[in-house]
Amino acid sequence: MTPHRIGLVVPSSNVTVETEIPALLARHPSAAFSFHSSRMRMHQVSPEELRAMNAQRERCVDELADAGVDALLYACLVAVMAQGPGEHERTEKAVTAQLAGRDAHPAVLSSAGALVEGLRALGARRIALVTPYLRPLAEEVVSYLRAEGFDVVDWVALEVADNAEVGCIPGDRVLAAARGLDLADADALVISACVQMPSLDLVEPAETEFGLPVLSAATAGAYVLLRSLNLAPRLPGAGRLLAGPLPSLG
Repeated sequence: MTPHRIGLVVPSSNVTVETEIPALLARHPSAAFSFHSSRMRMHQVSPEELRAMNAQRERCVDELADAGVDALLYACLVAVMAQGPGEHERTEKAVTAQLAGRDAHPAVLSSAGALVEGLRALGARRIALVTPYLRPLAEEVVSYLRAEGFDVVDWVALEVADNAEVGCIPGDRVLAAARGLDLADADALVISACVQMPSLDLVEPAETEFGLPVLSAATAGAYVLLRSLNLAPRLPGAGRLLAGPLPSLG
């Protein structure tokens, strides 16, 4: 079986996405994958560092074009959402055009777009979020999702600025933050609106505890990667989004 090559554009201080996405896709019953990363320098999750990081995108895309990847995921949700509504579509189009100039035509995706698509696939309209960001950046994420048509009924910012520290946030702290949210009117919970904040082991326990669909930037990323490769988006132990047929959105 020839592996599908997955390209990941990640912040230099990010380690979680390269752990959780491979762990998820390894559960697929009929496909194999290899993973190839290119890194953009970023340590502090601040508007200034995010803009400087995004400026490194073209180099990373060229490197992954050389690797002949089948799908490319721009794996930093807040770096895209902080640039304003609709940025995931602009970013994906720009990367697609750059790759086409290299005669490379992989599926081009982003963690920001994946979260939007995953929520829509679930039929969710009223959502709650756990984010690791400082409050001003968390507000940017909330505003972005509202511009995409979601009603963010409650959210929390864990106020961690150091991206390396985000990768070490313990699961019990994330679940405690989720328990503090008002979920009475929520259709879905985003347990981690960040590819760097570990969440994979929390998704199914949170669904059981809260009684509603739970997803993360990682599970949404796996969902769109599988769909882009025309593979069934079904993975065990990864929550409702990846459990099987989803409700029709009409």
